[in-house]
Amino acid sequence: MQIMSAQRGTPLFRTHKALGARFIEFAGFKMPVEYEGILKESLAVRTGCGLFDVSHMGQILVVGSGAVEFLQFVTTNNLAGLRDHSCQYTLICNHHGGIVDDAILYRFSKERFLLCVNAVNRRKVFTWLSERAGHSVSVKDVSDEYALMALQGRNALDVLSSLGVPEPSTIKRFHFATARVAGIKTILSRTGYTGEDGFELYVSPSDADTVWTALMEEGRKYGLKPCGLGARDVLRIEAGYPLYGNELTESTSPVEAGLTRFVYMNKEFIGKESIEKKLKEGPRQVLLGFKMEGKAIPRKCYPVRKDHRLIGHVTSGTWSAVLHCAIGMGYMDRASAVVDSPVEIEIRRRPYRAFIKKLPFYKPS
Repeated sequence: MQIMSAQRGTPLFRTHKALGARFIEFAGFKMPVEYEGILKESLAVRTGCGLFDVSHMGQILVVGSGAVEFLQFVTTNNLAGLRDHSCQYTLICNHHGGIVDDAILYRFSKERFLLCVNAVNRRKVFTWLSERAGHSVSVKDVSDEYALMALQGRNALDVLSSLGVPEPSTIKRFHFATARVAGIKTILSRTGYTGEDGFELYVSPSDADTVWTALMEEGRKYGLKPCGLGARDVLRIEAGYPLYGNELTESTSPVEAGLTRFVYMNKEFIGKESIEKKLKEGPRQVLLGFKMEGKAIPRKCYPVRKDHRLIGHVTSGTWSAVLHCAIGMGYMDRASAVVDSPVEIEIRRRPYRAFIKKLPFYKPS
């Protein structure tokens, strides 16, 4: 599902073009997939830091006196412990327990929240929430009011500090603050999608180029490189993070996806009954990782077999520069999928040996 009828660039499109980026279409946007190369960019994040344009992501504002009660009902995580200027990863499920989207929920106050949702689901989530909001809640798509950048890697703190951001280290993981970056008012959130430490920066679209340029110029001495969607995909697979449309769909349960730690069962929410049933019965298939033996790279939808019997399919795959091997994720029969046991990934009708692994593949030291 595209959120736009025609492709468009983000507020940083001209900047990417000047940097020589290669573009692809994604969710109605022309997005940079790489600059110097996917593996070079993913290694830059692991060893120094990288800067991503993720302005294609959607932002849904939820305000009103009933905001907490509403969000408790339409998301799976528990808002009770969420304080002002903190955020949490959560899921939005349908009545069958399938995943409508996964999102980051930001609390500004008890009556003001922001959901950062996947680009492909922006309109779907907005419609889903709007149809269920009562008189005490207002739901608004504010995606076009923000440009969003992700500064990721072990040197991200140094880059922000050298730009004069006061004590960015005091922002805890999954918390956010308002700060000035290169003189521009910025919502600075200590979140990301790479497995590394880092920040996501929300600014006005008209200020995006100023902030991007300042970060790149100051970040050179810290190994900062511009990074595209290709590196983002490699990094999130290494970290074992799911991608909507690959690991997560409306027919996928959080139980199968291994995301029950983000489902609070001591409350009422949409999809609870189905998820509860799946928890009691146990899922037939579960999401697992695997490492390839050899250099063949697995791709989405490739069959997974064991003893010549089909036991699942690949949802994501890539070559990992930091691990020096091909890795992937996929859904496999729970009874057949034993960690460290061999399986075969069918690539262009040929079997290639792999070994099942627990996720994540990589954790920063």
